[in-house]
Amino acid sequence: MLFTYQKSDTLGVTTSVVCLVHCVITPFIFIAQTNSVFCCESTPFWWKILDYIFLVISFLAVYRSIKTTSSNWIKPAMWGSWLLLFIVIINEKLQLLPLSETIIYIPTVALIILHQYNKKYCKCDINKCCI
Repeated sequence: MLFTYQKSDTLGVTTSVVCLVHCVITPFIFIAQTNSVFCCESTPFWWKILDYIFLVISFLAVYRSIKTTSSNWIKPAMWGSWLLLFIVIINEKLQLLPLSETIIYIPTVALIILHQYNKKYCKCDINKCCI
């Protein structure tokens, strides 16, 4: 049971770190793209869908982690961070509100910290776990 519990937090940390790297390197890729003569005119489709892939994987990691955590405050913190990440990504795609691009780092880093904390300190209670 402990292996399954820690697996969702490890997945959450890994996904959040990769998402963070994706967010950090995107501006540099676009700068390099504008300087390249042989590059395509728009962002590749596979790059655009990475945000949605990260959202789905992080949703699954949060869902699994909150089902097996022993801490009650972690649950709303993880869901709140994931919801903020969702809102920022959807806002970025639809351009509803003029938000800074860097705001996405807040929920991403929060998810990394929460999954790490949950993995280290919130041991699975056998009576609470849903396998």
